[in-house]
Amino acid sequence: MNFLKSLASLAMKLAARSGRMLQSLPGLRSHHRSIGNLARSERGESLISFALSASILFSFVFGLFEVCMAFYTYEWISECAREGSRYAIVHGASCITHTGASCTVTASGVNSYISALTLPNLGAGTMTPSTSFPDGDEAVGHRVKVTVTYTFPYQIMFKSHSTLTMSSTSEMYIMQ
Repeated sequence: MNFLKSLASLAMKLAARSGRMLQSLPGLRSHHRSIGNLARSERGESLISFALSASILFSFVFGLFEVCMAFYTYEWISECAREGSRYAIVHGASCITHTGASCTVTASGVNSYISALTLPNLGAGTMTPSTSFPDGDEAVGHRVKVTVTYTFPYQIMFKSHSTLTMSSTSEMYIMQ
């Protein structure tokens, strides 16, 4: 801001000097008055131009931030869906721990696992996981389908808060 003030001050000094120089020339007194009036009338033009340009620039930059956050969030829910299906394929009907206990997981167990993932949630939206077994059960060779739905809240300048619903699905075959 100080730079702009000093630049404006320098411009006004130069205009005043050029006006004095023109005033010293014999036939240009009337021309000097029009230059002085022109310099005084354009005094606030640069400030108004900067204000308009800056508001457009900042709107564009913050809008770009929101778009980047939306893409990041979509990648995040895609990763959650993949992690849920990976968890389900290694905890199928024939899953046994090293002690001989069963470690078979159900659809609600996969949903709980996805909800407990601590991936960064910068959008502060709502994530809803859904797990199904299209072939009927958790047997080896059957499929598991994990769908994660996320409600992404966003705000763009000059527009009220809105939400965008994103969804990602991952489907894999149960391995054990």
